[in-house]
Amino acid sequence: MKRIAVITGASSGMGKRFTETLQEGGVFDEVWVIARREERLKELSCPYPVRPLALDLTDRASFDAYEMLLKAEEVQVGLLINCSGFGKFSATMDVPLAENLNMVDLNCQALMAMCQITIPFMPRGGKIVNIASVAAIQPIPYINVYAATKAFVLHFGRALNREIKKLGLSCMTVCPFWTQTEFFGRAIKDEKNAVVKKYVVMYTPEQIVSRAWRDLKKGKDMSMYGFVARFQSLLAKLAPHSFVMSYWMNQQKLK
Repeated sequence: MKRIAVITGASSGMGKRFTETLQEGGVFDEVWVIARREERLKELSCPYPVRPLALDLTDRASFDAYEMLLKAEEVQVGLLINCSGFGKFSATMDVPLAENLNMVDLNCQALMAMCQITIPFMPRGGKIVNIASVAAIQPIPYINVYAATKAFVLHFGRALNREIKKLGLSCMTVCPFWTQTEFFGRAIKDEKNAVVKKYVVMYTPEQIVSRAWRDLKKGKDMSMYGFVARFQSLLAKLAPHSFVMSYWMNQQKLK
């Protein structure tokens, strides 16, 4: 039976970097890479044969197409990496409802669906990696919906890890801090009136993914790169959320 890896959001950012360095995650006969932009998927560099799947994971029909393909190919999924997602830096009411719903669909619904569909096809020792964010640790005004969706990803992933241990499977959630990817091109509506005016530190996909591979091999259920990220997440856990939100808004000069 063919052993495969599946990576969503593989066309850019961390998904692309996971694809490029997949030898760190094991040996596979084939890698299924999922994103909307098929041309980007065909250009990916990977140590294993790549099968591009141009799917829009905000469309529930994509879940049926993916499950049917798993059944038809009779594969075992040794590794699932969920990197699809996007955010908006703006007040909740300033983002069109359709776009906020789309964000929830992709960041939460699609990730949960990919896990639930894939797990029955995973052998013992199979692993899941979900991308959340340091934003998952705290409520964040003006990045509200995005942060809330990532809180779902974090809690869902850590609890899922406990549930699937009996199957010999594991799930690790990655919580990046600010990371230089195409994410910002969609997140920022207006450069002149940007919500985020101060980035304490900016990491690279290479740094986040390298740490994630190390933590995955150690069997951790959460991965977070960088002293600044870990320090800030600790403060956000210890301090009252009212203080954390006020500090954030003062830092970014938000009223």
